[in-house]
Amino acid sequence: MDWDIEVDCLGLLCPLPVLRARKRLLAMTAGQVLRVLASDAMAAIDLPHFCAEAGHEFLGASEIAGGSAYLIRRGT
Repeated sequence: MDWDIEVDCLGLLCPLPVLRARKRLLAMTAGQVLRVLASDAMAAIDLPHFCAEAGHEFLGASEIAGGSAYLIRRGT
């Protein structure tokens, strides 16, 4: 899947990946996709929870070198 914007949070600990994703999503338009790169294991729990609370769609995760890549579609 393609994405519109990417934010690199590799090496950052909780809650920074969620906070950076939130900040970036605020500047995006509805329907755009954000790719978050994170190495903190808590991101696998925190990002889907954040999406559910904030009205964004969590599209899934995949393994990358050094961590995981998470895709989030900006809600309305």
